Amino acid sequence: MYLLGALYAIGFWSIIDAALYSKTVNASVVHVTFVDWIPFIFSTLGMLIVNSIEKSNLFQENSNSFLGGGNTHAWAARVILFFGFSLLAGGLAGSFMVFILKFLVKHYTFPTLGMGVANIICNGCVMLSCIVLWISQNIEDEYSYSLAL
Repeated sequence: MYLLGALYAIGFWSIIDAALYSKTVNASVVHVTFVDWIPFIFSTLGMLIVNSIEKSNLFQENSNSFLGGGNTHAWAARVILFFGFSLLAGGLAGSFMVFILKFLVKHYTFPTLGMGVANIICNGCVMLSCIVLWISQNIEDEYSYSLAL
């Protein structure tokens, strides 16, 4: 859990640092705008959606098919999980696209280019923190001991 918090804090601080650098120290005409924040917002929403699904909901047995009715709880959980992972992947891909279209295509040098790199680091850290949280929440305690008599 500490690793999750550290990864998310590193990601969040990198985008905050880029925004503060953009407003105060940056001498170029390129600044961090709302477009740079959109991938972070998508990644954070994806993280919230993915980690709101429990692993036990994904593996429930469906007695009937989807169209025939029956227990569709597992199917709905899988769709929501897919939507969450899509938001995470879209956030990371969006940060790469912002980096390419806003910074690389226009051939900016590295102090300005660092704002785009910070956006990629931000979304990568949010995705890694989501993976760490998903794994840590859904590990089954096979080696836990019961002290009850």
